[in-house]
Amino acid sequence: MGQEAPATEPRQPARLTRPLATSLAVVAGLARLIPHPWNLSPVYAMELFCGARLCSWHAFAIPLATRLVTDILLLPFHLPLMSDPIVYLTFMPFVYLSIVINVLLGRLLARTESPLRIGFCAVLGSAQFFLITNFGVWLGFNTYAHTLSGLMVCYAAGLVYYLPVLISYLLFSAVLFGAHAWLTRVRFTAERVPAPAN
Repeated sequence: MGQEAPATEPRQPARLTRPLATSLAVVAGLARLIPHPWNLSPVYAMELFCGARLCSWHAFAIPLATRLVTDILLLPFHLPLMSDPIVYLTFMPFVYLSIVINVLLGRLLARTESPLRIGFCAVLGSAQFFLITNFGVWLGFNTYAHTLSGLMVCYAAGLVYYLPVLISYLLFSAVLFGAHAWLTRVRFTAERVPAPAN
């Protein structure tokens, strides 16, 4: 009589809660409250990171919630600088749309720790942020003519602000993804990204 094949252990479902990734994301999001050079902030990379390392609705809820909370807390400091607060608020949906797109880009990194892929998505994230938010400026403000040439002028004027955004995406993506990769090897092993199958 032949031997029975050993029973295989059932595959464990992916954990919804990920304390390490959540903590790193929240700290990076709240770092926006610390004074910093314009557009040089970890929040952009945090959105990619959430898409890559958090599950289900957590990936969207944490970056959107931290952005909303910090927007509210920073509003008293921004109001004196606004010529028309109502117009400013009409611009904000474009920022939140950019956050959602960043999270979706991060989904492409859910099964990888490749620096090349992370860097590529960081560049894509910075580009979509630039295009969407500057489109919002062009549409919501009267600074530029609402024509195609006016939109091009708006994008050209925004280029001066793009370099710190790009640096933020690349630098803080390296910090967040690197810290997560290291910590999941020394302590939080349940959150470690599985090695790709051969």
